[in-house]
Amino acid sequence: MRGYADYVREDAAGFALLSDESKPRERLLKAGPEALSDRELLAILLNTGIRGKNVLFLADEVLEKLDRSRDIPPVKELALITGLGCSKACGVVSMLELGRRRWGRQEVKIRFPQDAYRLVRHYADRRQERFICISLNGAHEVLAVRVVTVGLVNRTIVHPREVFSDPIQDRASAVCVAHNHPSGKLNPSREDDEITRRLKDAAEILGIRFLDHLIFSEDSFYSYNQAERFQGGQQDLL
Repeated sequence: MRGYADYVREDAAGFALLSDESKPRERLLKAGPEALSDRELLAILLNTGIRGKNVLFLADEVLEKLDRSRDIPPVKELALITGLGCSKACGVVSMLELGRRRWGRQEVKIRFPQDAYRLVRHYADRRQERFICISLNGAHEVLAVRVVTVGLVNRTIVHPREVFSDPIQDRASAVCVAHNHPSGKLNPSREDDEITRRLKDAAEILGIRFLDHLIFSEDSFYSYNQAERFQGGQQDLL
């Protein structure tokens, strides 16, 4: 994967620019929004960076803040990010709220592990692990998708109380959890196995179905359910 340094050059005044091949707007016109990462989509909205911080770096900092927020953060809080300012913060918050009003409550149903993967895949390019929980109703329709914790480069620490706190408030009947592996390697670690076991045990006590745990990258995913790692073999997600 190419890093920011591969794309960045500076103008005569020292402002960071982007090479033509990496300009998100051009990529959007050529390949459509589905081909762009979260960072690139946000960079289009932000439009410009500041001296020493190109727009992709700025977008990365905003995404870090959004991933750690339970809800849409207040404008004043986002505006504290160096290079964002009140005007751009207003644009980001407005975009998020409009998206939630228009599409946030569309019915999305988890039938197969691939359905869950599509909901979380856009987190795959993060440089730190994100542990994500999907709350589902009795028909396995999505109630919410949330980042529970943000970990280190190759490790995330999560506790059942953090995972199930919001699903309980959602009155969820089932959950599916997932986390990205920044390395791109999808083989579960011993720690992944232990976390999965603890979460499944906690779900049974709470009366919530634990459907699956995905480990994912930008290109693929590993499903504990699909690999029949749960007691009793593969579970039916329908």
